[in-house]
Amino acid sequence: MKKGKMRVMAVIVLSAMVLCCACGKKDAAGGGTIEGELSDIMADIYAGVNVDAETKEAMQGYVTDTLTADNEQALLGVSGVSYTEGVYSVPMISSIAYQCVLLRVSPDDVENVKTMLKENADVNKWVCVSAETVLVENVGDVVLFIMCDKDTAYAVSESFQALGK
Repeated sequence: MKKGKMRVMAVIVLSAMVLCCACGKKDAAGGGTIEGELSDIMADIYAGVNVDAETKEAMQGYVTDTLTADNEQALLGVSGVSYTEGVYSVPMISSIAYQCVLLRVSPDDVENVKTMLKENADVNKWVCVSAETVLVENVGDVVLFIMCDKDTAYAVSESFQALGK
């Protein structure tokens, strides 16, 4: 009887070890990694986002450009954020409060960068409109910073998170 219990326990422990090893491939900073240029990642996020047809079509016309020292204060709400690569996406002309920023940061800086962005997000920076939701999340060393309406923010976040799986 004891040998049967030991075999069951051995199978359970072995299964747990296999599961841990499989999950161990994910980056501790935020569930996986996303490789590639941030502009391509932004395009992949928009391609996979689950929003209504009108919003999805509008997103295809958003400008995606490089984050620079000249525009980081306006887009991040703060200067001095440590990143190695940054892109942003915004509508050209719109009455909708929307911006999406991707930053590649040192794995050691992920939580600090996320905190800086959350603390300095200005949902009222647009004229006559405000963002409903601010999300700051990461997959590995890539940080997503989005301000817009709730449904779109969570749909973009879901698409972003799916890229890290």
